[in-house]
Amino acid sequence: MTSSINHNAVILESMANIKFVVRVNQGGTRAPAYVQRIDRTPFQMTTNRKLALMMGKFAAEDAAKSLQNSRCTPELLPVQDIA
Repeated sequence: MTSSINHNAVILESMANIKFVVRVNQGGTRAPAYVQRIDRTPFQMTTNRKLALMMGKFAAEDAAKSLQNSRCTPELLPVQDIA
């Protein structure tokens, strides 16, 4: 029974460390962009994934929702948070 509890604790801990980045495909032949900063309107974007803002699930969903329009297709990508 204790191994089951320890296993569940490990799963919950690893789930807590999962962050998300928001990738935006703008259509055409452009490279996908990632949300870099969300404290401005419009959001600051970057094509360098290493510079992408890592967010919690709810913040990433809000950012993706606000980016949806006819030309942009936002997508949440899970990233294992090492920190």
